[in-house]
Amino acid sequence: MHNHPVQVSVDTGIVEGFARDGVRRWRSIPYAQPPVGPLRFRAPRPAQPWSGVRHCHGFANCAPQERMYTILGPGRFQRADEDCLTLNVVAPEEPAQGPLPVMVFIHGGGYILGSSATPIYDGAALARRGCVYVSMNYRLGVLGCLDLSSLSTSQDTLDSNLFLRDLVLALQWVRRNVSAFGGDPDNVTIFGESAGAHIVSTLLAVPAAEGLFARAIAESPAAGMVRGPEMAAEFANRFATLLGVRPSDAARTLLRVSPAELLAAQDRLIAQGAQEMLGAFPIGPVYGDDVLPLDPVEAMRRGAANRVPLIVGSNAEEGRLFTRFLKMLPTNETMVESVLANAGPGVRDRIVAAYPDYPTRAACIRLGGDFAFTSAVWEIAEAHSRHAPTYVYRYDFAPRALRWAGLGATHATELFAVFDIYRSGGLGFLLTAGADRRAALEVSGHVQRRWGAFSRTGVPGDDWPLYTEADRAVMVLDRKPRVEYDPALERRVAWQGFTLAR
Repeated sequence: MHNHPVQVSVDTGIVEGFARDGVRRWRSIPYAQPPVGPLRFRAPRPAQPWSGVRHCHGFANCAPQERMYTILGPGRFQRADEDCLTLNVVAPEEPAQGPLPVMVFIHGGGYILGSSATPIYDGAALARRGCVYVSMNYRLGVLGCLDLSSLSTSQDTLDSNLFLRDLVLALQWVRRNVSAFGGDPDNVTIFGESAGAHIVSTLLAVPAAEGLFARAIAESPAAGMVRGPEMAAEFANRFATLLGVRPSDAARTLLRVSPAELLAAQDRLIAQGAQEMLGAFPIGPVYGDDVLPLDPVEAMRRGAANRVPLIVGSNAEEGRLFTRFLKMLPTNETMVESVLANAGPGVRDRIVAAYPDYPTRAACIRLGGDFAFTSAVWEIAEAHSRHAPTYVYRYDFAPRALRWAGLGATHATELFAVFDIYRSGGLGFLLTAGADRRAALEVSGHVQRRWGAFSRTGVPGDDWPLYTEADRAVMVLDRKPRVEYDPALERRVAWQGFTLAR
């Protein structure tokens, strides 16, 4: 398969990518200066212009994270480095009649892992259906998503919400440059999964992001990932102590130590937070600064968030993934009881009563999935639908291979449909055979048509009703799509107003 070089001029210079399989691709275009040296823990600055042609054929670095998360294929790992603020563009090879809708993907990974180079996020299938697809890296973990700004001194400033600032800068780059790739800067849809979906819903409440996107899709947003300034300062002080320095001396040390030392202390902070049930996960957005003035859901409730059309949803069996991998969710009775013990009086009994077969294993797994993801969908849908068009889905499809493996329609499996993985050989063939394969391709085509229609028009199909407080319509995405009204009424009501005691 031959690659043909393709060049485009962006505002910082000429970038060369390649055309293959009906699409043109550019990889690792810098949208910011490397956040290294004195720029570590600082707001990102736009990329510097270059002379000549910049070759953007291969992926450069991902953000610093544990090596096992950087796998690209058998025995192949992506290099991790602080110089990671790049984005990728995939566009159809054939010129379109007019500007194409733009779909900007924000990867997930619990704010501590992930990369836009992960093969599943390739995006070519979406581009072939008629859009310009953009994906980007942002700073992760302690270097981007742990708010250490309370440790600033008069000599050393540490900025807050670095990853949100990164993503706003990337979206500004898209606004300025996407027309060169055939995209319409006035028709941008941001979409993401898990922590990426949480970021999408957070960006709705970021004033600087207003006007940079016209619609949003949040696939399985995580719950409990936002904290206020007091909690953030508490985690920052704990982090300084884990690094072995006094909070008053921490800023200088943070600018000096290696990423590996920072990651080791980050792991200890996460473990400590889990043991002591401190409430919110230590890493993620902090409200109360100029970037994110309000808690995102509170901003939605008040009508202070960006009032763009939103698709938000979750998968039928979110919690099952976490019984095998990343065992961070409460999916057994001991873990569930320790989480609910920290809720307010009477809350534990109310929530448990919504799972009639509790404490069976299946009930605990379902409760854990609702705790971590589905409760966030209910909360976001309720708040955003008051002021803007909101569409809610539940993804139920699972081929037999996933059901036999005890995973079913678990967390992240909708990505196989969105990114057309069932059609692309490899993993797709492993997961499907015979009638299963036909069903998987049908469901994939269906989901991609919905997402595509939404990216063009803001409506994911005439047969998908808006979510309103009156009827709470949910589109169930399965072999035979259908609409259900408030399908998890008891569970939804049980989780209303739930917060972990701080």
